Amino acid sequence: MTVTALDDSTVRMVLPTPFAPFLRSMGTAIYPEHILAPHVDAGTFSDVWDIETDPAEVIGTGPFTIESYTPEDSLVLRRNPGYWLTDADGNRLPYLDTVTMDFVETLEDEFEAFQAGQADVHGVLGEEFATLEPLQEEGNFTIHKRGPGFGTTFLSFNVNPGANPDTGAPLVAPEKLAWFTNADFRRAAAHSIDKQRIVEETLHGLGYPQWSSISPATGDFHNPGVVKYRYDLDEANDILDDLGWVDTDGDGIREDAGGVPIEFKLVTNGVSNEVRGQVTKIIAEGLRSVGIGAAYEPIEFGELVTQLTSTYDWETMVIGFTGGPDPYSGIGFWHSSEALHLWNPNQESPATEWEAEIDSLYIQASQELDHGERVKLYHRAQAIAAENAPLIYTALSERLSAVRNVFGNTTPTLYGIWDVRYLYRTDV
Repeated sequence: MTVTALDDSTVRMVLPTPFAPFLRSMGTAIYPEHILAPHVDAGTFSDVWDIETDPAEVIGTGPFTIESYTPEDSLVLRRNPGYWLTDADGNRLPYLDTVTMDFVETLEDEFEAFQAGQADVHGVLGEEFATLEPLQEEGNFTIHKRGPGFGTTFLSFNVNPGANPDTGAPLVAPEKLAWFTNADFRRAAAHSIDKQRIVEETLHGLGYPQWSSISPATGDFHNPGVVKYRYDLDEANDILDDLGWVDTDGDGIREDAGGVPIEFKLVTNGVSNEVRGQVTKIIAEGLRSVGIGAAYEPIEFGELVTQLTSTYDWETMVIGFTGGPDPYSGIGFWHSSEALHLWNPNQESPATEWEAEIDSLYIQASQELDHGERVKLYHRAQAIAAENAPLIYTALSERLSAVRNVFGNTTPTLYGIWDVRYLYRTDV
């Protein structure tokens, strides 16, 4: 890419190839030349502002500046009088003078602070909705339901054929690798998962079963027509029976064709994430109900990340990934060469034909400038992913926000509840 300043207010960027999400990717701030230019010239630009820098010394062009920051207590933002944008009547934005963010240790503390009137906005958890919903008039707030989230939660199987560099032992035992790489086994597992139960019990009814890899929150990028593996224990059992994997000794666990019990470890960060732990228990119960022994083990999130990105020492896992309005944000996850292609990362060449096709589709879609054609490419990628089921999706949570009725210009959408630049208070 080449970047050329044509004049004081115009920049031309020329890319080596078309890139459809380019404007969405433009997240770089405008930097103060009078402070940073010497560091650019000296090659120290990346070090000038770091975690040790006093936040008040960091200069930006946003609508607010930092008035004060007290670690583990609060952050106070003050209106930037020199912010560039004005409203339609020529009034300088933002309208608010200050924004205060108070830090609390737990989600329970946040909930209590909102109930006590100490906060104006709260991201509502499913289990909190029943408590807050009847208090809206008394508490002078409104709960906004903003549709399904972008993020996903899913079950994944480790099909990494690599070996431990220290011991030479395979990362996944050969018999388990054979199970996990069998698409029919993954489809049978998918039929054993009761997504509606997950919605009811872990999201308190405030969610949506997920079938496709891209959330409906993305609009027409979402493919609603992918194959759906409905909760159907009879179908799951039939698939496993057809594979010849049956319970020969009556202990409730099937054996594969070689007589090996189909048992494995199932982990998630259930120590710190109670909801994900509950989801994983439901998945384990479903698998066991069709003769698959999934031993659930809650671990810390740091250990989960280490297993995914460093040791690759895991068998099956429930984890989540964030999404976004443009499916390209998932290329690091779906492209087989990437480190976040977690079930078999960093492939030198695609291990399967379907992975190769998804690789190609994500590249094509990133370079296609016609929106309708991009939609078709991502729809095809979702269809391939659903058909081969490398991941088994669970449910998408409802986005819930409780907001005091003291603000003007609130515009709750999937992306947020307001543009803070135009927000103003009606009670002052």
